[in-house]
Amino acid sequence: MASSAPLAGVRIIECSALGPAEITNSLIDLGAEVIKVEPPQGDYVRDMTWPIVEGVSLMHLHINRGKRSITLDLRTDEGVAIFKDLCRDADAVVEAMRPGGLARRGLGYEDLAAINPKIVFCSISGYGMTGPYKDYPSHGIAYDVWAGLVNVAKDEDGYCYLPEHPSTGIHAGPLFGALGILAGIIRARATGEGAFLEIAQSDASAAMDWLRSETWKAYERPESEVTGNKADNYERRAPGTAGMKEGVRYQVYETLDDRHVLFMASEQAFWKNFCEGIGRPELFERWPGSKYADHARGNRELHDELKAIFATKTLAEWLDFGNEVNTPLAPVNTPKTLLVDPQFQDRFPLFSVEQLGAEQMPGPIKFIDEQLPVPSKAPSAGQHNDEVLHEVLGWSDEQIASAKASGALG
Repeated sequence: MASSAPLAGVRIIECSALGPAEITNSLIDLGAEVIKVEPPQGDYVRDMTWPIVEGVSLMHLHINRGKRSITLDLRTDEGVAIFKDLCRDADAVVEAMRPGGLARRGLGYEDLAAINPKIVFCSISGYGMTGPYKDYPSHGIAYDVWAGLVNVAKDEDGYCYLPEHPSTGIHAGPLFGALGILAGIIRARATGEGAFLEIAQSDASAAMDWLRSETWKAYERPESEVTGNKADNYERRAPGTAGMKEGVRYQVYETLDDRHVLFMASEQAFWKNFCEGIGRPELFERWPGSKYADHARGNRELHDELKAIFATKTLAEWLDFGNEVNTPLAPVNTPKTLLVDPQFQDRFPLFSVEQLGAEQMPGPIKFIDEQLPVPSKAPSAGQHNDEVLHEVLGWSDEQIASAKASGALG
C-alpha cells in the first residue's frame, strides 16, 4: 500500500469556466491539488444544463469536485498580484476558457514564467489558438458536429434536430490536456524547463474518430493500392461502424427478454465455437467464413437463422453462454441500464449523495492495492478564500482582511 496518492504534491492553479474545467478531474482523482480561481460572481457552470441538484447543476458537482475555490477580481492590481503569488510555487496553470484571457491581464505564460520558470501553462478551448474558427463562441456539441461525429436527424414534421449521442470532444479534450500537463510537469521537474501547451476540444473530437477520416483519405487512392478486407473480397466498405450495417456475424440481435446482444464472431474460431455450442455445427460447415474479419455481409439466410436463435435465450443467458464456449457477446445498454449492469457496478461504485451532493462515477484509473483519495464536494464560489490564502500563501488574518477591503477578492 502506497503512503501517498500518485500525484500528491502536484499543485495546479485553474482559471476555468464551464465544461473545460474537466481537464483537472483525472488529476484530482490521482491526488493533485487544484485551486480554482473564479471571478467574484463565480463560474456560471453552477446554473448550466440539467439536472439541477438542490439548486446546483450536476455538471458543476462532477467537473469541479475535489477543487478549492478562491474568487479574485483580476481587473484589480491586487487580484493579479495574488494570482501571481499562487503561481510562484505551482506546477501548472490551466486557462480553461477562450485563449489569451489571462495574457490580457498580464498573466500569460511569459508573465508567469518570469516568476516561475518551471511553470506548465495549458490553454484549453473550443477551437484552439489558431485557425479561422479560433475566436468563434461555441459549446460542447459544436466540436462533435464539426468533427463529423453526429448525424443530423429530422422529425416527422421535417424539422432537423440533434439525435441523442455521447459527447466526445468536451470530455476527450480534457483527457488529452491532462496527459499534456503531466508530460510538461515531468520534464519541468527533471530539467527546470517550463512549457506552454494548448488543447482544442474540436481537435480531440477529430482525433478520437481518426479511423473514419483517415479511411476516407485512404480511399482517395486508387483501388489498386487501397482495398477492403480479404473477407469482403477486397470490396471497400463505408468507413468505421457505417460499414457494419450489412454485417451478420458481427451484429446486434434481440433476445428473449426484449433486450439486445452484440454478436462479434467475426473470427472463424469464435464462429466455430458458437455453432458447436448451440448444437448447430452445420451452420459452420455451410458458412465457414474467412479466418479473420468476416462479418458474412448481406447473408440474409444466415441472418434469419441467427435472429431466430438469439430470440431463444435471455440476455444474461447469452452472456453466460459466450463465456462458456469462448465466443464474444456483449450486452447492449442505454445510459440508464448501464447503471445496473453487474460489470459496471463492480468497476464503478458510485460516490454517494452525502459525499459529493449527487451520485457520481469515480474516475476509471485504478492503482492495484491502493485506495485513491475521495474528492471533496464541488465548492461554492470563493468557499476557500481564507483557507487558500492562509495555507498556500501564509497570509495573516490582517492581510486577508486588507485584500477583501481592496476588492481583490470581489
